[in-house]
Amino acid sequence: MIAIRRARPDEPSVSELIAFHLSGMVANSPKDSVYALDASGLADADITLYGVFENDSCLSIGALKTLSATTGEIKSMRTAETAIGRGLGKLILEHIIRTARDSGIKTLMLETGTGESFDAAHHVYRTYGFQPCSAFGDYKQTRFNRFFSLTL
Repeated sequence: MIAIRRARPDEPSVSELIAFHLSGMVANSPKDSVYALDASGLADADITLYGVFENDSCLSIGALKTLSATTGEIKSMRTAETAIGRGLGKLILEHIIRTARDSGIKTLMLETGTGESFDAAHHVYRTYGFQPCSAFGDYKQTRFNRFFSLTL
């Protein structure tokens, strides 16, 4: 049975997926454009990490970072290679959007990269209504990264 719940970065299948995500970001991004968080970053107090679990195995992750009382950021969206094509990334994105809306967040932001390895993510974000926007927070705009926002 599939279940979405809060995930702890120190859970074995969660930490494996975080490491997989981070290695993919490093492999597919310029060195100065890797903003992916490691397990300690995802354990930060202003971040809630969610996982899609099946039989105690984490198949997909996504995090919601609180930027202010009305603004949140999506971080660390990743699905395990063995689970791609099952709609789990969309499932966790919908969960994060719903959770953000329910907590009073009015705007969701995200930063991602460009290129073939990011094309599917761009498509999913646009499907859910995310629109291109300018850099926010401490991010620096480069030719590589892209920024999106969604008004809830």
